[in-house]
Amino acid sequence: MNLSWHCPTLTLFGADGLTEWLGPAPSIGPAGPAGQRPDGRPERTVTVLVDAAVADSPITDRVRTALRAARRDATVVVTNGPGDVDGVVALAERLADTELLVAVGGGALLDQAKLAAVLRGDPAARTRLTVPQRGGLILLPPQVRRGLPLVAVPTTVGTGAELSAAACLVFPRGRRLVLGDALQPDVAVLDPLATSTLPSELLAEGVLEALFRVVGMYVGDHQDLPTEDALAETLATRLAVLGHELCRVRQAGGLPDDRLRLEIAKVSGLTQLRWTYLGRNRYAARGWYLANELSSALGLRKMTAVAALLEPLWRAVAAGDQRLGSAHRLHRIWSLLRATAPGALPEDPAAGIGALIDSWRVDRRIEAGADRIAEVASRTVRAWGAGLPMLGGLTADDVRALLAAAVRPVPAAAGAVH
Repeated sequence: MNLSWHCPTLTLFGADGLTEWLGPAPSIGPAGPAGQRPDGRPERTVTVLVDAAVADSPITDRVRTALRAARRDATVVVTNGPGDVDGVVALAERLADTELLVAVGGGALLDQAKLAAVLRGDPAARTRLTVPQRGGLILLPPQVRRGLPLVAVPTTVGTGAELSAAACLVFPRGRRLVLGDALQPDVAVLDPLATSTLPSELLAEGVLEALFRVVGMYVGDHQDLPTEDALAETLATRLAVLGHELCRVRQAGGLPDDRLRLEIAKVSGLTQLRWTYLGRNRYAARGWYLANELSSALGLRKMTAVAALLEPLWRAVAAGDQRLGSAHRLHRIWSLLRATAPGALPEDPAAGIGALIDSWRVDRRIEAGADRIAEVASRTVRAWGAGLPMLGGLTADDVRALLAAAVRPVPAAAGAVH
């Protein structure tokens, strides 16, 4: 196997850094190659794609101020919603005359920007996104290129979309995962102002999401890789420490300060960098596929589904289901996470993660009827299993049992989802 790693995304701490990164604006007359003055980027026209929720926020103002200081012509486009294929295609067409895209928003908005930038640079990628298939994974070929430079300014934490080579896209049968190097932004901007209005409960969910990502890959792959393990363990324990610190702030009735929010954003992004899972099975984090379908099918928040699934998932791993992960690696990482807690957490990993989630006040209450859970299990296997490598041989009955353990049953006649 030929393994390699590189990080093509430049991270700026503070949106003001965009002015320096852009450098002097290109001159109109012949002032060197392409009319560009020394040390400046060639782009003149900029589109600022903004989530409607932060269209009038301080971070959007700061980004626009930085662009004006760099003497760039910026057009603001406000969008809303998770984004589907038609929406992304329409957005790519709208970007036809722009030279640089700056996206300001949460993970869903950044995913739309990444996909639109790819379509803008390589229209043939549209076929890859729209060709009928039952699977939930879409791999972009290595030759696909993003012709439009992209700057990502995340206003949430947890997804790490600003540093990842992945994006989620809404299809009629649920959210699908798109992977490809062309999806990785050129620049990520981490600015505490971007999360200044983010509710504390969403910060807590973001910490859990990043922890779920790094531990899921660590436990799901059975290999002991000393360097990669040490890096993953460092990220996981750091996230746990930040989660406990946030918990203390919330319990005291306070608000997380700039330092804490920036630390959470920074470590969240680091969990997306490939050196933490270099050489591992890329589909090892089985829980992500289950949570993706559970949240999508039942119309739940993604982290509600993750929080509900973690305890039964870890219980199955600890009981020896090697398709879901390594029991000894689970116990190892949990012992490290448990040691970070300010109070006592159960030694058992499954009970322990449940107690940790509850202490962070992340909602994990789901109610659904048995018939509905069976439908979700069938849908999950269709998208990620039944010969596809993502579920590692799990059957519909296996998935249904895990999902059933994550939700509270309701009478069959009610069929409700809460």
